[in-house]
Amino acid sequence: MSTLLIFASSSMVVALILYSIGVFGEKFSGTIQFKHLLFFAGGLVFDTIGTTLMNRIATQDGGSTFGMHQITGGLALVLMAFHLIWAIWVYNKGDDKAKHQFHKFSLGVWSLWVVSFVLGILLGTGVIG
Repeated sequence: MSTLLIFASSSMVVALILYSIGVFGEKFSGTIQFKHLLFFAGGLVFDTIGTTLMNRIATQDGGSTFGMHQITGGLALVLMAFHLIWAIWVYNKGDDKAKHQFHKFSLGVWSLWVVSFVLGILLGTGVIG
């Protein structure tokens, strides 16, 4: 396994951990808090790093085809960015009801992200091709 692949994979795992802590921390606390924004941002940063590195690996290996993983991954990345922006807005300007219901959107974005994450693992390990 190449060093680049190890770094890319590690970045994706860190993104999963940070984003999951943010999403489920928010859900279990019942409202959005500043610390959740930090976890969302960290997840987005590490996901972007991991995605960029994985794209570089795929391009070098000649395997940069456009498929379900690229679609779900790209959509998840865009939604994570939108999610962070909306989370900041809700945290700063939203009413209590919005702060208490924000987790519904968070769980949807997280679910799509996890689908893409698992697809990446299955493709990378050759389980699906």
